[in-house]
Amino acid sequence: MEKQKNKTIITAALTGAIHTPTMSPHLPITPQQLIDEILAVHEAGGAVAHLHVRDPKDGCPNANQDIFREIATEVKKHCDIILCTTTGGRLGESVEKRVQVVSTLKPELASLNAGSLNFALFHVADKFKDWKYEWEKQYLESTEDLIFPNTFKTMRQFLSIFKEMETKPEFEIYDVGMINNLAFLIEAGYVQRPVYLQFVLGVLGGIPPAPENLMFMFETARKAIGDFEFSACVAGKAQFPLCTQSLIMGGNARVGLEDNLYLEKGVLAKSNAEQVAKIIRIARELGIEPATPQEARGILGLKGLDNVNF
Repeated sequence: MEKQKNKTIITAALTGAIHTPTMSPHLPITPQQLIDEILAVHEAGGAVAHLHVRDPKDGCPNANQDIFREIATEVKKHCDIILCTTTGGRLGESVEKRVQVVSTLKPELASLNAGSLNFALFHVADKFKDWKYEWEKQYLESTEDLIFPNTFKTMRQFLSIFKEMETKPEFEIYDVGMINNLAFLIEAGYVQRPVYLQFVLGVLGGIPPAPENLMFMFETARKAIGDFEFSACVAGKAQFPLCTQSLIMGGNARVGLEDNLYLEKGVLAKSNAEQVAKIIRIARELGIEPATPQEARGILGLKGLDNVNF
């Protein structure tokens, strides 16, 4: 699969719903922190910012529509970066709240999870003794008994809303069975080609982060779906090696503090922009240039900033 003009789309996943404030003082929490992070990502060469929001008082993940709008509106005043809003929300969030941001903001791009899984974070809680906020430990421990639900019915409902709002889905593929789910949805007419896949490796409950697993998912998708655009995102220390592999394979890369809090072994990343700058340095060593937001819109076939509702 040959990349158009040898350009790659670099996404920064800014804050997510996995890491908690105790884990890093650099995790953006407030709307202004997230706005500043997005503008810095754009300045560093990122084309897409993947956006979750949090309670500005204590950093607890939520799906507050006013915060989504505040951030999106302010960012649009300053740059043309693509905002990819989450429909994952916080773990345990209702399906209705998760997809509401697509109806509210009509973004160009939004995540759409391609199946259910045991999304587990409970094992991380043992690494910390003192917590900055009361909610953190319980939030992590509760995932020992959590299924992240994305049934065929809810995926169909999500896709109907995406289509109505002309928002392109970024399909989050946590394991190989989700490729089969997506192939069915395409065959049934619920998904229009071309599709954009985000291979997610390293979440407990999903596929492990290994080079052979990224290749396996890519080859499985190629056989089941045909042509597609893809990116890789990786939880934890394998982030940069496997994102580099994605670049070599002709794909795109997602970095950011949602997936990995570190810049290198033992060194916390001070910002998402630091990680973006690092993966772009790696890409350029391979002769690959980062796509601008406008070039990324062309690669993904997005509707453009003039057609969003913020």
